[in-house]
Amino acid sequence: MQRESEQRAALSPSHTFVVQFYTGVQVEAGRVAGRVEHLVSRQATTFPSLDALLAFIAQILREVHQEGDTAWEEPV
Repeated sequence: MQRESEQRAALSPSHTFVVQFYTGVQVEAGRVAGRVEHLVSRQATTFPSLDALLAFIAQILREVHQEGDTAWEEPV
């Protein structure tokens, strides 16, 4: 098991996003919408659903990995 300090060290800034939710979302009901921004690239989009939010994040992370950022490893 990794120590907390080791887990924090494995978190790359290239994997940092800010997610803002619109007023009135109902997360527990699965209704989410808002805006997400990737901090390093400054790419941003609005999202009408959780699926759209996750699709944007997945797209950015694919680009990060294609550019060769190997600083991040999944904590065990």
